[in-house]
Amino acid sequence: MIICRRCKNISKENLINEEIRDKELRVIDNDGTQLGIMSLEDALALANEKKLDLVNISPNANPPVCKILDYGKYRYELQKREKEAKKKQKVTSVKEIRLSTFIEVHDIQVKANTAIKFLKDGDRVKVSLRFKGREKDYANKGLDVMKLFAESVASVGTIEKKPEFEGRSLIMIVAPKADK
Repeated sequence: MIICRRCKNISKENLINEEIRDKELRVIDNDGTQLGIMSLEDALALANEKKLDLVNISPNANPPVCKILDYGKYRYELQKREKEAKKKQKVTSVKEIRLSTFIEVHDIQVKANTAIKFLKDGDRVKVSLRFKGREKDYANKGLDVMKLFAESVASVGTIEKKPEFEGRSLIMIVAPKADK
């Protein structure tokens, strides 16, 4: 009897063919029909006869469930499904906008428009206002600037973290409004 070792160089999570160490297995054919519980040798002989692989798809079951299939094709289908799932998921990132204490109203609007663009893309926006030198004495002016900025982006975003001091900076985080 010649034992054919197929797909031995593919990286894998599942045990295949001779790697399976269990004595009894529940075997499923490549078309989905259950062949019942049989010994490892019988299952391997059946897989070799069909020129396919015996793949342990459920190792924790009692007895373990193995399926007769083409392992290369099976891995390809899994990778394809993972790639599709990755395409559908949205990764949110945090964009940062920097303001200054004595910024003009028009400049606040320009920065707010940039923030609105980020919020519409689904990203969160970190608004920071750094106090230089003696500007720390004008903390109230900085809070007013933050308040004006928050009002400008209120149509598309909500304040997730209210303005608070972190060292010499005033930090606020704005998140996109949840769609209903």
